[in-house]
Amino acid sequence: MNAPDKIAQLLALTREPLPASTKGAIAGSRADIRVPVRDVKLTNGREVSFYDTSGPYTDPSVVIDVRKGLQPLRAGWIAERGDTALYEGRLAHILDDGGKHEGRDAERIEQLRHEAAALQRQPRRAKSGANVTQMHYARRGIVTPEMEYIALRENGRLEWTREHLGDAKREARRRGNPMGAVMPEVITPEFVRDEVARGRAIIPANINHPEIEPMIIGRNFRVKINANIGNSAVTSSIEEEVEKLVWSIRWGGDTVMDLSTGKNIHTTRDWIIRNSPVPIGTVPIYQALEKVGGIAEDLTWQIFRDTLIEQAEQGVDYFTIHAGVRLPFIHLTADRVTGIVSRGGSI
Repeated sequence: MNAPDKIAQLLALTREPLPASTKGAIAGSRADIRVPVRDVKLTNGREVSFYDTSGPYTDPSVVIDVRKGLQPLRAGWIAERGDTALYEGRLAHILDDGGKHEGRDAERIEQLRHEAAALQRQPRRAKSGANVTQMHYARRGIVTPEMEYIALRENGRLEWTREHLGDAKREARRRGNPMGAVMPEVITPEFVRDEVARGRAIIPANINHPEIEPMIIGRNFRVKINANIGNSAVTSSIEEEVEKLVWSIRWGGDTVMDLSTGKNIHTTRDWIIRNSPVPIGTVPIYQALEKVGGIAEDLTWQIFRDTLIEQAEQGVDYFTIHAGVRLPFIHLTADRVTGIVSRGGSI
């Protein structure tokens, strides 16, 4: 396969419908709330319905161009709340893409920025005095479109659920041991709001990532799966990174951590976020370390803070923050069963 054919194949990504199934939707109270489900026809003729994380990639009716990104599902919801504003944002810097030596890397970085220009969005932030988190809305008693979307998603097709789980024994097996959790038979938008307000659930949804299909993580909701992806030091292209994302959600990933390091890290993240229907997380210290050439002693709060702002403006929905261990407490790590094994922890 020659290079143009390979690029075309990668840009097409994996968007064949899943076998023996169709992409369905549950309608909400407004025209722009349509929650995806996967309707599967079994060999015995019965039809079942499942929670679907694959986004538009398994919907044959949707045309996708990874160089343009997905449709911003939540853009209208965010704008109508009237508590955010567009702003200039931080200035892009050559170090954002891992370029340690400006003279050597300037031409390469400029080319990458040109390629990613169609994907870059002007960032939003809260207006002065406003708070734009879903927890803030929940504690003010506001049920957002995101909360209604989540309630419908958690329930799925209730008519099938009631038919399939009609008898008490089967229902008891499904619920298992709730371990103190309180899961109602029907999840309502108000229940979602209440759980978020109590701090027992979170909705990872950056206002700068309007493409996501809202989801929730909490003890009284469905179990969620996180997938990890990251670029390769050996061979990796931006299209290949988006392909990893697509495979992650195709097989059920509810959230995806981008653990990329090395070159093109900022531009690659732009492509991933703009093409992701699920929340994207990062470990900011990885990129911060790239900005100082891999020398941990050169890390400063200013560099780390700037990295947090950079990623938040891109649309990252959640962070893993590695806190340092103060010298007086280092001895407490000596008897850890596994030691300090994560890359961020070792840094």
